Amino acid sequence: MIDAFDRKILQQVQRNNLLTSTEIADLVGLSPTSVQRRLNKLRATKVIEADIAVVSPVAADRPLTMLVAVELARERSDIIDRFKRAVRERIEVMSAYYVTGETDFMLIVSAKDMPDYESFTRDFFYNNPDIKGFKTTVVMDRIKASFSLPL
Repeated sequence: MIDAFDRKILQQVQRNNLLTSTEIADLVGLSPTSVQRRLNKLRATKVIEADIAVVSPVAADRPLTMLVAVELARERSDIIDRFKRAVRERIEVMSAYYVTGETDFMLIVSAKDMPDYESFTRDFFYNNPDIKGFKTTVVMDRIKASFSLPL
């Protein structure tokens, strides 16, 4: 389990994952060695799941972001597992969630332009007999992009 010092370290790393152990130590009141040891443990136990960078979609030439609600034709474990595997293999899918409610999955998809997104939909959705339907919402402005959790 994580303690109060781990929470303080995680808060700092969520704000800026480029901080050194010395900088974090100064902010949380521990030695740099202790901070490094705790960070290693937090990574080893998957409390910190990944070291990622948030890349500008415009700089990556993928300025369009879509939220896509996907409904499967049938809810069977083999179909759900197959769809999850397919989603993991597509670089256009930035995030995916298996959800409750009217749809089965919510995807966040990036594209260069609408023809690029249309090509993705034809290949990924229309050519998949397991998919009953999908609804796309186009993002007009990214207000916040974060994986930070309140600690």
